[in-house]
Order: sequence, then structure tokens, then C-alpha cells
Amino acid sequence: MFGFEDMLHSEFTDTTFKVMFLSIVFIFGICIGSFLNVVILRLPRHESLIKRSSHCMTCGTKIRPIDLIPVLSWILLRGKCHACGEKISVRYPIVESLNGLLYILTFIVLDINAKAIITCVLMSLLIVIAFMDWDTQEIDLIIVGLILLLAVPAAIFTDDVELKHRIIGALAISVPFFIIGEVSRPIIRKKFEEDFRAIELGDTLLMFASGALLGTKAIIVSALIGILTAAVGGVISKIATKDSKFAFGPYLSIGIAAGMLWGSRIADWYVNLLTYKPE
Repeated sequence: MFGFEDMLHSEFTDTTFKVMFLSIVFIFGICIGSFLNVVILRLPRHESLIKRSSHCMTCGTKIRPIDLIPVLSWILLRGKCHACGEKISVRYPIVESLNGLLYILTFIVLDINAKAIITCVLMSLLIVIAFMDWDTQEIDLIIVGLILLLAVPAAIFTDDVELKHRIIGALAISVPFFIIGEVSRPIIRKKFEEDFRAIELGDTLLMFASGALLGTKAIIVSALIGILTAAVGGVISKIATKDSKFAFGPYLSIGIAAGMLWGSRIADWYVNLLTYKPE
């Protein structure tokens, strides 16, 4: 529904059109990525996202319009503030580029349709969740709520996930996560004298919202990918910091992004593999 009949996937579509379209998508993506940097920085501090102009975090100087060009300005400034010379974090161009590249990947995988547009919005929200959780070990519920809201246009403008599977998907992972969190909380409190869950409530709500958007099969695949990447990341984090506690949100975000693009196909492939009977 609401698409252009596999324009990017068609061998009859002009290559020049594909290159121009994806280039525009990338430019748009890095511009949105520039705003995501503002959200990631200001939302945890409860600062306005629009009232105050962008400024150097060290000297407070207002950033010139010419220095606000995504990715390019950071390169031209050599990663330093034009006023005080303080280093500007490489995270800024990374977030911008990542958002642009994910937009391109989304359209390459899904083609030009409503699901691709919805997925691009999801990718941006997942970037915010991943970096904010990495910084603060908290997942902002406003962003989670926006992911849940995406399930509405997805249900209206796409037809790849039935309503019942959106409902089941919302519960399939979030309920087990909630149970694990509740059971682990008193155990952790008794053993470590700290009040936190093995799986925090923010992670649970993220999977609830994402499950409503992705559906049953894709959210299960998302959870598996998230858990596997978290296992690897957790080991690395413990070796580096000697701390067992780490942010789960970035890894779940990776899983959700992969699940949105390939989750149903991976699930179908796995089921076919299990049920395959050689003649």
C-alpha cells in the first residue's frame, strides 16, 4: 500500500534516479541527525529543544549558521569550536551520518513506500534511545511513546502485520521482560544492596511499544538479536569498567532496527529450516 511498486528494486528504474533519490535521502537524514544530537543532549537535562540556539558547551558562544552544516562543518572545523578551540565530540558527525545511512539502508531494503517512511522515523527514535541510554542508563518514555504512536500509521498504511499480531507482539517480549525484572529486583537488592532490575522498566516498555509496531515474529527476532549483542557488549563492558551494570537500550535498539528491516524474513527462514523435510 502507498508505494511506487518497487521502484528501487526494479531493473527498469534508471540508475541515475536511484542515485539521486538515495543522495537526497542521505542529505535529509543527516539534517535530521543534527536535530537528534540536540535531543540526545538536552532531553535528559529537561532543556527546551527549540528555544535556545545551538551553542558551544564549553564557552557558550552561539554557533554560526555556517558551522551548523551536518558532518561537513565538523570536518571543516577539524572538530573544534571556532571561538574557543575546544574539541567538539566526534559523536555529532557520527549520529548525523548514522541517521543518514540508516535512512538509505531502509529505502534500499524496503523500497519507496509507507513502511519505509515509518521505519526512517523509527530509526531516528532508536538512535535517540540508544545514545541517551548509553549516557544516562535511562530510557525516555516520551520517545518510547512516539514509537508506540508509530503503530497507528503502520496499521493504517501498511498491511504486512495483522492487528492481532501487533497486540501479541506488544506482549510477547515485554511481559517476560517485566517478570524477569520483578523477580530479579529483590535478589539484586539482597545480594548487592542496590535497587535495580536485571531488565529495567524502560527496556520493558521499549519492547512493548516496538512489539506493537513490528508484530510478533519481528519483535521476537529483535529481542534475540538485542540479547545476543548485549551479551557480547556486556562482556566487553565488564572487562573495561569492572562493572556488571550496563545500558541495555542500545543493544535492544540494534535488535529492533534489524527486526523492522528483516525480522519477518528471518523468522520465516528459521521456521522453514526447522520444518524442512528432505525428499
